[in-house]
Amino acid sequence: MAFIRIGENLNVMSKVLGPAMKERNAKPIQEMAVRETEAGVDYIEVNIGPAKKAGAEMMEWLVKTIQEVTDTPLSLDTTNMEATEAGLKVAKNPPLINSVSLQTSRIDKGLQMAKQYDADFIALLWSDGGMPRDVNERAMHAVDFIQKVTDIGLSTDKMWIDPILSPISVEINQVKACVEFMGMLKDIAPGIKSTGGLSNVSNGVPDELRTYLNIPYVIMLIKNGLTSAIVDAFDKNLTEAVHGRNDSLVRLISKVADGEKVDTSSLSDLEIKYVKSAKVLMGEILFSNAWLEV
Repeated sequence: MAFIRIGENLNVMSKVLGPAMKERNAKPIQEMAVRETEAGVDYIEVNIGPAKKAGAEMMEWLVKTIQEVTDTPLSLDTTNMEATEAGLKVAKNPPLINSVSLQTSRIDKGLQMAKQYDADFIALLWSDGGMPRDVNERAMHAVDFIQKVTDIGLSTDKMWIDPILSPISVEINQVKACVEFMGMLKDIAPGIKSTGGLSNVSNGVPDELRTYLNIPYVIMLIKNGLTSAIVDAFDKNLTEAVHGRNDSLVRLISKVADGEKVDTSSLSDLEIKYVKSAKVLMGEILFSNAWLEV
């Protein structure tokens, strides 16, 4: 199965798109949707955040506005479930619900919407207890989620498990746990889809350095079974890596991830940066914003 890219760029946090959403200014929204489509994403993320005020109206308007210029399927990203349903009602192509969590306040409504609208959904491994603490808690949550999905009569083919990718600047053990969990998921539920917000791992890192973490991390996750990610649609190096068009880089990062010794004397400066970044992501080098200078 080809790796699935969900473009993250149509986001309410954008200094341009956020105001355009609130003002119902279609032009910047449609321009971004076209650009993401041209960049070849499989889904366009429509991220409106919590959208507590008039979220349903905003999502309905956005979905209709985007569908005027592209047929690319949409991923409806909001914690406002009424807004999610408003988007589902007007979507021409089957959208992706981002997301349904294990929280008792959300799971029943989320699964019911997925069933009613025949929509795929991201199964966020967030429970009433908050974020999973380690790989074992992620595995437990995944099993619980699968059971709830089958109990309601939904196929697990509809769910995309999200282990919750976390910033390296906050907790390295959570970064490592997601990679380990992906390896376990292949045994827990063979063939099940998975995804995550890739840019989370580099959140808080200077913008010019983020790609050096994002690319090796997604390679490590794919090596362990990740089938999709929410990504920067315009990072060409990332696109090449996830679609297997940079085999040498994939092999290099895989060697590092497997603990093999890598002779850096024959590597380019860029390759050395990726090796250092992979070691940071594995906890072998202490993270700081100067990790590439170590």
